[in-house]
Amino acid sequence: MNWISNYVRPKINSLFSRREVPENLWTKCPECGTMLFHRELAENLNVCTNCDHHLAITPRDRFKALFDGGIFTEVKVPEPLADPLHFRDQKKYPDRLKAAQKTTG
Repeated sequence: MNWISNYVRPKINSLFSRREVPENLWTKCPECGTMLFHRELAENLNVCTNCDHHLAITPRDRFKALFDGGIFTEVKVPEPLADPLHFRDQKKYPDRLKAAQKTTG
């Protein structure tokens, strides 16, 4: 029984608790497999520094890059009409519309 490993080391480890690392700090390039730091990737406009593969960006990031200073206003999309032309088919049009909205989210 070593007193250093049994008493001193746990005390020191309890003083310096390990911080949890967020999951979104690193991104893996789908082309070459290189791990890219998120700030470095953002500075390089979502292009891999190793293989020059262009990674996808979110629509919000695209809007921020496209508009001056990232200033834009979102426009509310109107709800679609239930059955504007009164289609006749094997299934009712409102039912088809609801099923399509459910599958696509």
